[in-house]
Parts: sequence; C-alpha cells; structure tokens
Amino acid sequence: MDGRSGMRAADADRAATAERLRVALEEGRLDLHEYDERLVRAYQAKTYAELDEVVADLPGATRAQRAAVAPSAPSAPTAPAPDASEKVADNSGRGAGWVLAIWSPWLRVAGILTVIWLFASVGSGHLGHYWPAWAIGPWGFFLLMRTVGGHDHGWRHSTERRRKDRRDRRRRY
Repeated sequence: MDGRSGMRAADADRAATAERLRVALEEGRLDLHEYDERLVRAYQAKTYAELDEVVADLPGATRAQRAAVAPSAPSAPTAPAPDASEKVADNSGRGAGWVLAIWSPWLRVAGILTVIWLFASVGSGHLGHYWPAWAIGPWGFFLLMRTVGGHDHGWRHSTERRRKDRRDRRRRY
C-alpha cells in the first residue's frame, strides 16, 4: 500500500469521483442501481483507497489519483468565458442529435414490443388489445414533455464542456 492510499480524501476528491461515476452512467458502463450504490460509497469514503475502490473497474485514471496531493502540472492560462453569441450557438445546435438520442431507445423498445404483439396476435388469429401501450405510452409521454420542454438533463452541459475544451486546446496551440 503506497502512502497516498491511506491519506484522507477531501470533499473535492469525493465530488470528482462522483463526476466520474456520472460519466460512467452516461456511457452505459453502470446501470442506475449500481451508480446509486457507488455514489453512496464515494461520499462515505474517507481515504483515497476507498475512492479508488469505487471506480477501480472503470477505464481511465481515477479522479482521486489526480488530486491535489499528487504532483500537478503547471496550470495553463484560463480561457475567457464564452460570449453570448457562442451560448446561443450551443443551445441552437442541440436540435436533431438531442432529439434522436432521447427518442431512439424508446423507438427500439416500441418496435420490439409491437413486433411481439403482432406475432402473438397473428398466432391467436385475432388482433388483441395493444398491450405495448402500457409500457411505451407513459414513457413516450414523459419523453414528449421532456422534448417539448427542452429538458435535456445534462446533454447540453456535457456538449458545451467538450466544445469549450476544444476551443481551449485550439487557443493554447
């Protein structure tokens, strides 16, 4: 065990680990239940070893390994905040990609359930009640409200972060 593993973690380290777990959830590496369990463990962690254990099976370096205790590279100058015209461009650019990302799982499930219903109906000789509506109806309603309301729950924020990172890299070189 190295000296760092036994050191106490800071709130910033726990928050960084929580962010790594959120990214893993968005990437599909964790399901919601596992994410919730690991998030609780991350915020209860007292040492770097406990934080490392929470993200040990996830790819990439853990956030705790890049904490302030570890030697850090000299910081680059910070880029100026984007002006209002860049923010408008980011918001208007989410269009089709955002809608497709939200609706494509629903469309896949609706298609699969409809095919199952169709085969069952043809096999029985009559068209029965369209039972897939019980599964896809509420989900579709939720997605419709989310789409109409523009509630993207982090999609825009992560996209803006990637765009900002790209702009920052271009400005540095």
